[in-house]
Amino acid sequence: MIALTSPYLWYTTRATGLVTLILFTGVVVLGSLVANRVGGAAVGRFELSELHRSLSIVAVIFLVLHIATTIVDSFVSTGPISVLVPLTSAYKRVPVGLGAVAFDLILAVWISSLAKTRLKNETWRFIHWFSWLGWAIAIVHAFLTGTDARSGVGLILVVVCALAGALAGLWRFYARPARAAGRTALSPLAPAAEAPRREAPLRPAEAPRRETPLRPAEAPRREPPARRTATDEQAQPPSTTAFPRRPQDTPRRGRR
Repeated sequence: MIALTSPYLWYTTRATGLVTLILFTGVVVLGSLVANRVGGAAVGRFELSELHRSLSIVAVIFLVLHIATTIVDSFVSTGPISVLVPLTSAYKRVPVGLGAVAFDLILAVWISSLAKTRLKNETWRFIHWFSWLGWAIAIVHAFLTGTDARSGVGLILVVVCALAGALAGLWRFYARPARAAGRTALSPLAPAAEAPRREAPLRPAEAPRRETPLRPAEAPRREPPARRTATDEQAQPPSTTAFPRRPQDTPRRGRR
């Protein structure tokens, strides 16, 4: 059975600390690639975003292991309170306090990412910037607290992580593309030019009717004469025109 003062716990704490630092460095580098919309045919932007998210989960798991082994190991007097509250550890008060600050910032970023759908985009982006501050404090914490971070391979790893994160941060700041308000890192830079819409052919029922050609101007119709009534005949004055007599009305002359 492993005792609480076993060197295996101390080795586990040191190993998980270095692995956590490397993983979080990869997280911030991938975050810069996602933020600057780097991607191609082989690895697209969405694949990089998924890798960034998955690697952050793995980094948090190793961070929890690093903290748990540090608390359980009785070789150093660090209590559970010093995990969240800075400057409460009796062992290396300031370096361990910096680790607590880095953990608080990373925890806030991780919780905001889990609740991203319930936060405004601006709020989530503001909180996400604290991941850079947490990573930088973690570098200082590893250098001041870590037993292997001041010489040999451990020092090389810390220096490489610091340079990689610093270059990624500068590149993200100076090479970031223009982004409209309210868009995320996976949104397109600008709306693509809309292709002209091809109108679907009209159905037979919806086809426009052909207008019949206009006929030549028709002559005005002659209206039939109005019928004369008895009232009209009485109102009309008698005609004075002399009509020729009929032959039977002409007096016959006798023979002489």
